[in-house]
Amino acid sequence: MTLDFLPWELAETSRLLRRAYDRRVASLGITSAQWRVLFWLSRESNLRQVELADRLDLEPITLCRIIDRLAEAGLVERLSDPSDRRAWRLALTAKAAPVLEQLLALATKLRAEAFEGLDQPVLDQIRDGLERIRDNVSRIDQSPPNRVSA
Repeated sequence: MTLDFLPWELAETSRLLRRAYDRRVASLGITSAQWRVLFWLSRESNLRQVELADRLDLEPITLCRIIDRLAEAGLVERLSDPSDRRAWRLALTAKAAPVLEQLLALATKLRAEAFEGLDQPVLDQIRDGLERIRDNVSRIDQSPPNRVSA
């Protein structure tokens, strides 16, 4: 296989992993958009809604609807931003902790199944390679676009 197909392979692998995880968490009544929000907030609490929308690559109005549902379920709370009265900061509630535990347990089990047969040095090499690709793409994404003549 040539490198021409590597971006497709990465995207397809990501899609299949996400689909398998979505099927597993559906039993908890959690959507993929909701678990992504919960995971981000578990890593970085007290984000402004607009910051989280940017990290998730979502429109702010779309994130607002997701947060509304998570707040109704008692998993996320909106806190007023002391530096901007128009903005909200987001935090997980105590009720979110057991849900996150279940989500992480499902992720751990899926990871073990998905990476079966790959030893730690190979996994470390894959991780290092993916980190390098992300760094390269981030650098490319921040540079002015190249124009391609037709």
